[in-house]
Amino acid sequence: MENANFVSTTNGCKLCKPLGACIAFRGIEGAIPMLHGSQGCATYMRRYIISHFREPVDIASSSLGEKHAIYGGGPNLKQGLKNVMTKFGAGLIGVATTCLTETIGDDVPMIVREFRREMQGEGAELPPLVTVSTPSYSGTHMEGFHAAIKAVVEQVCREGERRELINILPGFLSTADLRHLKEIVDDFGRECVLLPDFSDTLDGPALEDYEKIPAGGTPVADIERMGSGAATIEFGRTLTGNDSAGVQLNDRFGVRLHQLGTPIGIRETDAFFETLSTVTAKPVPEKHEREKGRLVDAYVDAHKYLFAKRAVVYGEEDLVIALASFLVEVGIKPVLCASGGRSGRFKSCIELVTAGFTDLPIVEEGADFKKIEELCEGLEPDIIVGHSKGYTLSRKLGIPLVRVGFPIHDRFGGQRTLHIGYRGTQTLLDRIVNAILEKSQDESPVGYAYL
Repeated sequence: MENANFVSTTNGCKLCKPLGACIAFRGIEGAIPMLHGSQGCATYMRRYIISHFREPVDIASSSLGEKHAIYGGGPNLKQGLKNVMTKFGAGLIGVATTCLTETIGDDVPMIVREFRREMQGEGAELPPLVTVSTPSYSGTHMEGFHAAIKAVVEQVCREGERRELINILPGFLSTADLRHLKEIVDDFGRECVLLPDFSDTLDGPALEDYEKIPAGGTPVADIERMGSGAATIEFGRTLTGNDSAGVQLNDRFGVRLHQLGTPIGIRETDAFFETLSTVTAKPVPEKHEREKGRLVDAYVDAHKYLFAKRAVVYGEEDLVIALASFLVEVGIKPVLCASGGRSGRFKSCIELVTAGFTDLPIVEEGADFKKIEELCEGLEPDIIVGHSKGYTLSRKLGIPLVRVGFPIHDRFGGQRTLHIGYRGTQTLLDRIVNAILEKSQDESPVGYAYL
C-alpha cells in the first residue's frame, strides 16, 4: 500500500553540510579539514570539490566503521589528529562532524579537549583544533560553510587593541571573486582580513612537486587579530546571529558589523563601495567609478536583448537573492527562485530585492530539481541561471543554462568565474546576453550573422 506521507528528494538542490565546512577550512593557511565519520564521506566530498576546482584536495577522516558506531569514535579521532599533525604539519585542523558521529552522540569538543590535555602532557605543541557540528541531515553545504567560519571566529579570534583593519566575510564565492575583493580593499588603501580565502589554496599555480598543504589562505595570526578590527563587512542577506560570524565579532569584541547582500549588480555593488568608503573615510577610487560607468553603458546596450525575458534562478540562497537583484535591474523577470536551503528568510529577501521592479516570483525553499521542474510548467522561461546540476532541466526545456555557483562539473573554469563588483557583473551580463543571442541564432532559419 502506498504511503501518502512519504516524500522523496529527487536530485537535491543542495549538497551536504560537512562539505561546505571542508571548503571553508581550506581557505585558512596551513589548515587541513578532518571529518569525524566514515571514510566514504571524505571520499565523496573530495570528488565533488576536485571536480569543481580542478585541484588536489586532501580531507582527513577518522575512518569509523561498524564497531565504532557501537563503542564510539573517540580513539579513532585522537589517532587521526595525531596522524594529521605528524604527516601534514597542519597549521590548523578543522574537525567537522558527520551524520554518523552526530547520531551515535560523540561529544567531539570533549574528545578534542581530552586530546589536547593528553598531548600537552607529553610536551607536544598543538595547532589550533577547531570543532564544528555539521550533520548533513540538519542543513545544506552553505550552512556547514557558515558554521565552520563562525566556529573559527569563536575558537581562534583574540581581543586586542583596536586597529584600522577591515574584516571581510565573503561567504562562498569563486576564487576570482576573492582575488577581486582583495584588490578592491587594497585600492582603498586599507588592510583587510578575508575569511576564508581559498583563492590560492583551491586555484594555485602548477608546481614541480606536490605540496601536501598548498600555499595561501588566511593566516591564523590574522584570524586572531580579527577581534581588534575596526569593522566587519559580511555578505549574506539571510544570515542571522545564529549563523553569522560577523554578529559573533560584534557581540564578543565590539567590531562594528555591516551586513550586505552579495555585490552582484549595480545596487548591491554600490552598497558595498559606499560601505567601504564610509569605513575608510575615502572616496571610491576612479578606476572603479569608470568600471561602473562602463557597466551602466552595457546595461543600456543589452536592454533590447534582455527586456521582458523570463528566468529561473536556483542555488544557494544568498547567491540566488543577489542574482535576482541583478536580473531585475537589467529587465529580466525572475519567474522562479529556488533553493535547497530552509533559512525561512529566503522569500522575504527575494521580495525585498525585486520590489518595485516586478511581481514577486514563485519562491521555493527546500527545493529539489523534480519540484523545480514541476514549477516550471507554464512559466515559459527563456533562461536558467544556476550551477551544473540543472543541466538536465535545461536540456529538457530546451533553454540556455548560464552556469553560476557551485558545483560546476560540466564546464571548464567555473571555479574562477568572476561575478562580483562592477567588473564581475559586467562579465555575468555578457554571458547572459550571449546565451540568449546564441539560442536565437541557432533557432533562426537563416542563422543571422549580425544580431
